[in-house]
Amino acid sequence: MKKLFIKTYGCQMNVYDSARMADLLAPLGYAPADAVEDADLVILNTCHIREKAAEKVYSELGRLRDLKAARTDKPLLIAVAGCVAQAEGGEIIARERAVDIVVGPQAYHRLPEMIARIARGQGHALETDFPAQDKFDSLPDESAAAGVSAFLTVQEGCDKFCTFCVVPYTRGPEYSRPVAQIEAEARRLVDKGAREITLLGQNVNAYSGAGPDGADWSLAKLLHALAKVDGLARLRYTTSHPRDMGEDLIAAHGSLEKLMPYLHLPVQSGSDKVLATMNRGHTRDDYLRLVERVRSARADIALSSDFITGFPGESDADFEDTLALVREVGFAQAFSFQYSARPGTPAASAARQIPDDVKHERLLALQVLLARQQSEFNAACAGRMMNVLFEKPGRKPGQIVGRSPYLQPVHVDGAGSLIGEIRAVRIEAVMSNSLKGAFVDARESMAAR
Repeated sequence: MKKLFIKTYGCQMNVYDSARMADLLAPLGYAPADAVEDADLVILNTCHIREKAAEKVYSELGRLRDLKAARTDKPLLIAVAGCVAQAEGGEIIARERAVDIVVGPQAYHRLPEMIARIARGQGHALETDFPAQDKFDSLPDESAAAGVSAFLTVQEGCDKFCTFCVVPYTRGPEYSRPVAQIEAEARRLVDKGAREITLLGQNVNAYSGAGPDGADWSLAKLLHALAKVDGLARLRYTTSHPRDMGEDLIAAHGSLEKLMPYLHLPVQSGSDKVLATMNRGHTRDDYLRLVERVRSARADIALSSDFITGFPGESDADFEDTLALVREVGFAQAFSFQYSARPGTPAASAARQIPDDVKHERLLALQVLLARQQSEFNAACAGRMMNVLFEKPGRKPGQIVGRSPYLQPVHVDGAGSLIGEIRAVRIEAVMSNSLKGAFVDARESMAAR
């Protein structure tokens, strides 16, 4: 039995891809390793979105090179997968000769063949094209237990070409999996213990997969179909683009009980000038009217978003527009980053790059506002009753942890046998990053949402 260690960087889609790579390699005799030192094969499943992503990968490769050189008992294969692999390609092998395999996110179904190529002594293996063959048709069924909450990729790639983003170049054009394939995977996940499934896609609400009726289905229609899967209690999806929030998807938030009242809807900036420079395809007013329609469909929905500060050409007035939008919308949670150039993207060579100290100062100001809004949202949950899906034991003996409909961690004193169950909980205390609650009786639980 050989050992496999996968280090995953970045988004939920990489988490999903890492699990599928493990499924793919299990028939070759690879079992999970607890530590990199125990592994026969190490895969770095990389992300190119965050700052200095490639440098972090090369730093990790340096440590793996030393480990590989020190091995005397068995060889070590090193693979780089994911978006940095796609972006850097053969340069990774040129810079770090200890790397055996470089495989992009659309070609990892070829890993068994690539490993066989290495075993035959054919040198390094490189696959960074976008094969016409659907990789999902080549993947085996999931072998590992799904867990209470599971990810399911339904859409990949992006056709939006925001000027700051590498995704269209590393993940390719938008592709939607067929409905039947997704439904079958969802049922398998539920059979393995999943009670909640989060549908994933770079632009998940651009989903347009082939339905069993021969027509292309929207994400809303897919959600309605998945809501009928026996044993599946909750549905979520991420990440959305404002341009793809169709009226049927907005309506689904009001009509689908299993669709949780939490929506991640990245806006990136509150300035029309910056949004145009980013090629986002929507204006500030478009976003605000969209938020109004979503809240009309489901009044208790919580909103999350993404923000970039210090985008090329962003003025003080532009940044104030972003702060004003945040104040107007009110977010339960948000992710914010200062702009960092991605090689090959239009924004990287744009004029009027913002000094790092200005980007950082704006980021801190934005994060203070976002943190205050998150704290206010959490504080408003005190005293409320919520249905909580319990996922795992807590850090303290006799404690279990679950998620509220708004994705907040909730700690309750209870038996581990309740993991996988949904129970009504009254929120008694609000911590910095979680909520504390207590079970309510059956009569009170009727009022919980």
